[in-house]
Amino acid sequence: MTDCIFCKIINKEVPADLVFEDPDTIAFLDIKPSSLGHTLVVSKEHVKTLDELPDAQAQSLMLTIKKLTKALLKENQGCNIIQNNNSVAGQIVDHVHFHVVPRNEGDGLQLNFGVHKEFSGEEKKNVIETIKKNI
Repeated sequence: MTDCIFCKIINKEVPADLVFEDPDTIAFLDIKPSSLGHTLVVSKEHVKTLDELPDAQAQSLMLTIKKLTKALLKENQGCNIIQNNNSVAGQIVDHVHFHVVPRNEGDGLQLNFGVHKEFSGEEKKNVIETIKKNI
């Protein structure tokens, strides 16, 4: 993808603060971090969302996330792992990636999913059936 910033980083056309790289994934510090060590883990295969990623690439991506999380937990109390699909869910760069955000007591960061809703038993039953059908 010629205009994708992550593809440009993968192809070494744009500099990044590289943390890890293997044949399938790359990890680098976020340019607008939520905490020190906030890292993006990116598939080297250009696809927009996680559901489009081939299984082998998804497996490689998860193994890199696990390695990075283990490393960050040696120096931090916790981590959030965040992945957004499509702009309505907060995806800014149209290239599948995960945020690994180190967390520590008193860091002031908040994950807020907004309103918490209640659903009827019938609504839950219907959505369970729909999800199972679509898998």
